[in-house]
Formats: sequence, C-alpha cells, structure tokens
Amino acid sequence: MKNIDESSNDYLTTDLGVPVSNNQNSLTVGERGPVLLQDIHLIEKLADFNRERIPERVVHAKGAGAHGYFEVYQPMGKYTKAKFLQHTKKKTPVFVRFSTVIGSKGSADTARDPRGFAVKFYTEEGNYDLVGNNIPVFFIRDAMKFPDLVHAFKPAPDTNIQSSSRIWDFLSNTPEATHMITWLFSDSGTIKSYRTMEGFGVNTYIWVNDKGNRCYIKYHWKPVLGVSNITRQEAEILAGLDPDVATRDLYDTLNNGEVVEYILYVQMMDIKDEFNQDFDPLDATKVWPEDKFPLMKVGKMTLNKAPKNFFAEVEQSAFCTANIVPGVEISNDKLLQGRVFAYKDTQRYRLGINFTELPINRPKVKVTNFNQDGFMDYYANEGTVNYEPNTLNQGYPKEAPKSPSQPQYVEGDIVRKTIPLTNDFQQAGERYRSLKKEEQDHLIENIINDLWTVDKKIQLKAIWNLTQACREFGERVAKGLKIKY
Repeated sequence: MKNIDESSNDYLTTDLGVPVSNNQNSLTVGERGPVLLQDIHLIEKLADFNRERIPERVVHAKGAGAHGYFEVYQPMGKYTKAKFLQHTKKKTPVFVRFSTVIGSKGSADTARDPRGFAVKFYTEEGNYDLVGNNIPVFFIRDAMKFPDLVHAFKPAPDTNIQSSSRIWDFLSNTPEATHMITWLFSDSGTIKSYRTMEGFGVNTYIWVNDKGNRCYIKYHWKPVLGVSNITRQEAEILAGLDPDVATRDLYDTLNNGEVVEYILYVQMMDIKDEFNQDFDPLDATKVWPEDKFPLMKVGKMTLNKAPKNFFAEVEQSAFCTANIVPGVEISNDKLLQGRVFAYKDTQRYRLGINFTELPINRPKVKVTNFNQDGFMDYYANEGTVNYEPNTLNQGYPKEAPKSPSQPQYVEGDIVRKTIPLTNDFQQAGERYRSLKKEEQDHLIENIINDLWTVDKKIQLKAIWNLTQACREFGERVAKGLKIKY
C-alpha cells in the first residue's frame, strides 16, 4: 500500500492525498452513459498502473504471434461501412498475438489464466485492432477496478509470490466476477494449443453503416480445428515438462507449411432492444444468449507465417482498442471505455511515443498528420508547415469528407454509480448448469484445489457467491472444503 504519511488515516486518497469517496465506479453521464475524461481519479489510477513495469507488459507479458490474412465470406455493408468487410475477394493482412494474461514472460503456457487473442487488421483505412480473450466474459465491468484486479492476481508486493488468498480475497469481494469464475476454473482456463482456442471481443462494440445506422455487436473467433482444452492435472505436468507447449505448437505448425484458421462470427443487437434484456448488453461480465442473438458468419482468418524475429514482431507489437476504423465505434461499455485510454497509454510508455512507426505496428496506408518529434521519430515531417489549417501548403492535408451519421443523444447527471441492472449471478448459474457432469466435476475440483489453503472467511464469501448462482454449485464447493453451509 502506498502510504507516504504514516500518521494519515486509512481512507483512500489520490496520489496527492485527496480523499476518494468512490473507488468502484467511473464518472459517467447517467448510470449507463459514457465515461468522462474529467474523471481525474480514473485517469490517474490507470495512468499510474500502466507505468508500473518496464519493459515487460504489465499484463499479457508472454505471447506468441503469427502473420496471415482475413477474407470476408459475405459483404457486411448492411451493417458497417468498414471497407475491409465489404468484398469477398479482398485479403486483408493481419498479425495476431496470443498470450497469457497474468503470468510473466517466463511463465508456463498452460497456467490457469485467460488467454489474449489480439488481431491487427492492416486495412485500407488504417489499422483496426480487435483485442480480446479466449473467454467471452471478464471479471469486472468497470475499468476503475482493473488495477486492483491485476494487483490481486500478480505476486504479492511483500513476498513477490502469487497467492490464492489474495486472488480469492478480491474475487469473493467482487460478486460480478462469479460468472468469470465458472469459465476460468473450468477446463477453459487451461489450454495447450492456440490452434484450438476460441477468441472473443468480450466488450460490446458498435457497427455503423453508410447511412449512419448503428447496431451493437459482439465478436467471436471459432477455430476450424474445433475447441480443445486440457485438465488441471495435464496443465500442471506440462508446466514442468514443456512450459512453452502452446508457443512451440503454433510455430512448429507454421514452420512446417501448415496453416491455422479461425472463423469470425458476430452477434448483433438493435440498440433499441438494449433495455429489453434481463442483463445489461454493455456489461463485460455478461454473454448474449445465442438463441436470441444468433451467430452470423463474417469471414475466415488464415495464419500462414511465423515471425522471423520475436522481439521485432511479437514483443514490439502493440494492440490498442482505440485503434478503430470508420464503421466501428466504441460503445458506452465502461470497461471498454477505460481500455481505450489505458492500452494506448501503456504502449506509449512501454515502447515510446512513436511506437506506431515500428514496422509491425505501422499501417499499410499513408500516414498524414502533424504529430511530430519525440523519442525514435523515424518518419519526420518535411517542409515548413506543421499545423492545420494553413495557406502556405494550399490547405493540405485537409480533413476527410464526413460520412452520414445519426447523432447519439446523451443526457444525465454526472455520477459515480454502478449500472442499475447488475444481475451478477444468473448467467453464472446458467453456465454451471449447462456443463456436462464431468465438466462440472472438474470446475468444482479446480475451485476446491485453489480455495483449500485460503482463509475461512474468504472461503465463506466465495461459497456464498457461488450459491447465489446455483445452490448445488455452492454446496458442492462447501462440501469439498468440509465447511457446513
């Protein structure tokens, strides 16, 4: 804990000692409106967090990458004006980085952890980064809690050892994480091949067409080979015998001349229907039921080339949720809005202000603006004009033509509040009941194995949350821990 003045009280404060009265919710327009840049506490908290480590990524430190291309199955012009989604014969170059989230660069590929699934599309309108995970939901719904989440999962500041007590202390005090627990502690939390791993955008995005009409979307990547996970026991054995098994499997496949393929699907929701659900569609701890919002096939991604240099292509690759193209917009998803700031900010810190000029990050189209100088500026502007508007350069470069767009109406009090429809446990229970008996057994065993040495007060909180999701779920964990509940 940062404690500059030993005589101070135990209340939370900013770095300058200003009391923090709400550390749970970002400042928004209304309970579900966009996050405001004037949220000084959120910006300070995320900016501080992004600068904690160098040069290793704070999260997603260990990764593997591959080059390839994306092809559209059917034109998406009805839903989005994004040019790379308009023609079936178009091949858009891509670079993909798979990763673990919490582990350091030397950690095992098979450790229980979400996996990053980040795709950089080098489109004719600039780079579009679709940055997701292999699990469709997340632990939290507001970026305000992201530094706390990662702190709890990372090694303790006093011992530098990862602790189940710290992890479950945070999870048991965060009911919204219950759904994620049912995914992470199932066999979905342990994999040994990126070729058989799903990917999800996790957050809710907006597609807008050339008429300015918008719809909400969720992204899904499905491996052509099918989904395959491993048990906790196999994951632990591989962590000792072959900790780089997923990385090795990917590179061996590509270097042997084989390809790795994924199908991209989207779920769509009319924005008018967002309040007709029993969950908030902008809540990253929720999935959209596929029977109500079926998967629509969009295209196929083919990975066909391994990196030639790990550092230049994988380690220096920088993915940012703020990297969008016309036809894609950011929704009011509170976690996504925080990521839009945090991801680009952490890349500026980790790689430098001109990280977009590195070959792996540079778009395939011409870049024209007056951002200048800074460390490692390679593509320096020429001429005397470095401002806009101007006359000396005949007004160039000029603003691009505007596309039709329906204005979005935003109104509300500026508040720090949780969204009104949290519904933290329903989908967690549905997820548990949807699993096969063997899958339920593995989930229960994995949770018990992790909770076994945790303080009983924390165990009881965790059991209470699981019981709210499904009585059988909680009672089985309690029985396994030999706790009367």
